[in-house]
Amino acid sequence: MESGDKPGEKPMMTREEKQVVEEEMEEKKCMVYEAYNELHGLAQEFQTPFDAPAVLVVGHQTDGKSALVEALMGFQFNHVGGGTKTRRPITLHMKYNPDCDLPLCHLVSSDDTNNLAIVEPTIATASEQKSLQQIQAYIEAENKRLEHEPCQFSAKEIIITVEYKYCPNLTIIDTPGLVAPAPGRKNRALQGQARLVESLVRAKMQHKEFIILCLEDCSDWSNATTRRVVMQIDPELSRTVIVSTKLDTKIPQFACSSDVEVFLSPPACTLDGCILGDSPFFTSVPSGRVGTGRESVYRSNDEFKQAVSLREMEDIASLEEKLGRPLSKEERGRIGVSSLRLFLEELLKRRYMDSVPLIIPLLEKEHRTTTRNLNEITQELSNLDELKLKEKGRLFHDSFLTKLSLLLKGTVVAPPDKFGETLQDERVNGGAFTGTDGLQFPFKLIPNAGMRLYGGAQYHRAMAEFRFVVGATKCPQITREEIVNACGVEDIHDGTNYSRTACVIAVAKARDTFEPFLHQVKGSSFSVHTLDLGFRLLHILKRLLPISVYLLQKEGDYLSAHEVFLRRVASAFNNFAETTERACLEKCMEDLVSTTRYVTWSIHNKNRAGLRHFLDSFAGSENTVASTTAVSQDSFGPVMNEKNDLKPRTDVKLSQLASSGMDSGAHGIQTTEAKLVDLLDTTLWNRRLAPSSERIVYALVQHIFHGIREHFLASAELKFNCFLLMPVVDKLPALLREDLEHAFENELECVFNVTHLRHSLGQQKREMEIELKRIQKLKEKFKRIHEQLSSIRPE
Repeated sequence: MESGDKPGEKPMMTREEKQVVEEEMEEKKCMVYEAYNELHGLAQEFQTPFDAPAVLVVGHQTDGKSALVEALMGFQFNHVGGGTKTRRPITLHMKYNPDCDLPLCHLVSSDDTNNLAIVEPTIATASEQKSLQQIQAYIEAENKRLEHEPCQFSAKEIIITVEYKYCPNLTIIDTPGLVAPAPGRKNRALQGQARLVESLVRAKMQHKEFIILCLEDCSDWSNATTRRVVMQIDPELSRTVIVSTKLDTKIPQFACSSDVEVFLSPPACTLDGCILGDSPFFTSVPSGRVGTGRESVYRSNDEFKQAVSLREMEDIASLEEKLGRPLSKEERGRIGVSSLRLFLEELLKRRYMDSVPLIIPLLEKEHRTTTRNLNEITQELSNLDELKLKEKGRLFHDSFLTKLSLLLKGTVVAPPDKFGETLQDERVNGGAFTGTDGLQFPFKLIPNAGMRLYGGAQYHRAMAEFRFVVGATKCPQITREEIVNACGVEDIHDGTNYSRTACVIAVAKARDTFEPFLHQVKGSSFSVHTLDLGFRLLHILKRLLPISVYLLQKEGDYLSAHEVFLRRVASAFNNFAETTERACLEKCMEDLVSTTRYVTWSIHNKNRAGLRHFLDSFAGSENTVASTTAVSQDSFGPVMNEKNDLKPRTDVKLSQLASSGMDSGAHGIQTTEAKLVDLLDTTLWNRRLAPSSERIVYALVQHIFHGIREHFLASAELKFNCFLLMPVVDKLPALLREDLEHAFENELECVFNVTHLRHSLGQQKREMEIELKRIQKLKEKFKRIHEQLSSIRPE
């Protein structure tokens, strides 16, 4: 111990020793930055399992977002000013580089930059070195371009990498400013922009690894303008830093020191959450741009940096003057851009340090996955010979048919939320059945309408809807003109035959009504959204293909590397379904044509008793006192004569004529003959359409139409079941196998595209090997960085 040293005191360091310590601290500081630079780059390079932390700046228009980002970086580059300036997110990858006296910027160009906030631009995309003036000109040009487009905003990011000796190691994302439009119809355009911007910003905030920098330009913390949006994604503000901007404009507004106290230290209940940093930060950025023009305030970025520092000191002095006391260390630590920058950098450092131990197991998992994929590719290459390819094709054929059969019989393996369709979805995608009135059958009347179905269950529901719609179809309205026109002139006399008239009208109405259910014809009265039964069921059958592929993929039976072969199988299945549907449709059309071409009463007159009862009751109701008509009954029912010059007659049914003739003798015979003359006069010689005749024709048409409807419904359902559904089960397997074997014998090379496949798999193998080496290298780097960070972790 030297004589000047007191016991228990550390010896004083000499100037040389102090210099050595300072150099060691600076060296450690550089080591920290370099370590974080490497970690930052590696974290961005490793895209899949690890997301690098970043700062997402969120605020309303004119809150000063872009100006604050420039102040944090130490140089100006952005398009700032009143109104909407930022129309695309700007992602800044900042790296500390003590050798860069001037900012070294690269503008990253990419076709897909949706996730490039966490992607290493120098590796994932092409980049071009740009000056600050060129960067600023590019941003301004993009904003002006979008301003004249219908959308006016874009979620595609502008990616910029920056190396600078004053840059913190941060990734900052500047977002378009939120808009608070005025209400009213005249502001609809601005209201639409506001919704679009908020949706864009909300999507960015969904990334859990992002730190949200929430900017508020207000002097009253109860006005949560930006926090209202932020808290929808981060309700507890657990990953949010609140910043009050434009502090220099707010200080003069406070009348007394107590207002300043509340503003600087708002109560916890006011902020509604546990924000990062425990309290807001307060910043001011001086106005003015860097440049050499007359309007420029600063000649260099160094002058701009000095102005930011000077503004910070002036804000502290103004606050202390308002408070009447000096600010505490804690309060000073929340005032100014430098304090915010230091806080964000330290926060990201901690997050990086916490994330490093977690990424090593993820790298191990990715290494195992890549190794397994590489082994599968190697095995696939070894299987590229003729016999093995044929065997794989036959196995896929059998598995595919098994899945088709399973879907028709019923299964729950495929998730309904992904592959099922409700009746409404089915109508939109496969067409809807509508009646002649253009209306669809109500959903609630169809069984299982709201359930998401596929396969056989969906087919059965479609058939049930067909039965409901066709069964509820009524005979179209019949006009007097149609009845008269249908009478026409016979080939040997000009008399009328109302039974023939009814048949002509009924078959025409039935053909026009039911044909659109099978085949949409030009000029039909059905809606343009209406499609036929064949198209609807074909849609359901074609949906079996992607569901079967999903089941095969789930069980590992899918030939993922053989796209040409899979397309051939899919094409064969779709062609078979379409051909079978057309053949089935032709059979149904033949049946409909035959049913509506010739009326066979044993088929069309399903309920003779009902028709006779109707006509008998109708005949009885026609007996009136004044100017009545004679009533006769042929084989179809009573016919009324309404000649005004005849005397009132008693209604007589044809079934009673014979007995009355026998009982009444000669007088009865004469009466019957007179009535027959009246009958001929009404139905054969007289073309004046009486109301009674019109009603009889209408009743006959209704009866024939309903008979055709019942026959059509039963026949169509039976034919589609037999000639569309069943061939999928009993004809498709043989057809697919025949097509497959023919392809194997004549065009195996084309079916499997062996040459292209071998080249593609070889390329994939080489890329996978490079990927495996990269992951191994990443593992070693992260372990080394973890050791470095652990060695410099503060005590």
